[in-house]
Amino acid sequence: MEIYTLISLLKIGVLNAIQIYSFIIIISILMSWVPSARETKIGQIIERITEPYLSFFRKFIPPLGMIDISPIVALLALQLISSGVLAVFSMILTSSLL
Repeated sequence: MEIYTLISLLKIGVLNAIQIYSFIIIISILMSWVPSARETKIGQIIERITEPYLSFFRKFIPPLGMIDISPIVALLALQLISSGVLAVFSMILTSSLL
């Protein structure tokens, strides 16, 4: 396989992983509105997957009353990371074409 193809597949894989993780965070946010949803098996798995990442943002962003905005900031950070990954892979791919 050509190096260009491998790098392109890696880029797609990383971007898809970031998007899937973003969806899992959104599911976690929606589950927080239904307290009994977090006690289910799926809820516990989602909590275990998202809590390490979200707890980093909760250290710096306190809740505003009853509203926790740290997941929104975490999603924005994932979008920035996704843009950065896209830029890095684009630079790699354009330099490998030369």
